[in-house]
Amino acid sequence: MTGAWPSKYFCLIKDVQVFYLIKTKNMRAKFLIAATLVSSLFFFTACGGGVDKDAKPLDVEELTKNQIETHGTEIKEGDIQVTNPLNAEWVTGGKSIYELKCQSCHRLTGDKLVGPGWKDVTKRRKPVWIMNMITNVEMMLEKDAEAQKLLEQCMVRMPNQNLSKEEARKVLEFMRNNDGEK
Repeated sequence: MTGAWPSKYFCLIKDVQVFYLIKTKNMRAKFLIAATLVSSLFFFTACGGGVDKDAKPLDVEELTKNQIETHGTEIKEGDIQVTNPLNAEWVTGGKSIYELKCQSCHRLTGDKLVGPGWKDVTKRRKPVWIMNMITNVEMMLEKDAEAQKLLEQCMVRMPNQNLSKEEARKVLEFMRNNDGEK
């Protein structure tokens, strides 16, 4: 073996030292050392893990290949009613959806991750465009020039997240909140 010892060997040496002390000290010391041994048992299991540097990145398409994609019908301009003030309940719901399904690819800032950042998206895009991009990715990539430009820039197709129109509306409300609307 070359280089530094892995941390699991250090844990083993420490446990051997504790066992030796248990055999040689008085009863009170044995109790304290036994308690230390029990607590070190917990840490022993944590000593060997570490970060797996050979781990492959998650393949979203592979993870979702067995899910049935649901495509909504095209959302028209009159199907969405944007209100002021924001619906706080929808903002909270949209945030939960973002954290579960969107944040691995989109940042709330203007920074691109896998997909574009969301900062000021509601100022650049109409609500109907955003809702259709969320619920009808395939249709948008086929028909919409802006969606096609985003695909060229990001070089990754947005996966269908199977969101309903109501869930997409909550995400839109969260995006409006992120853009500073009240």
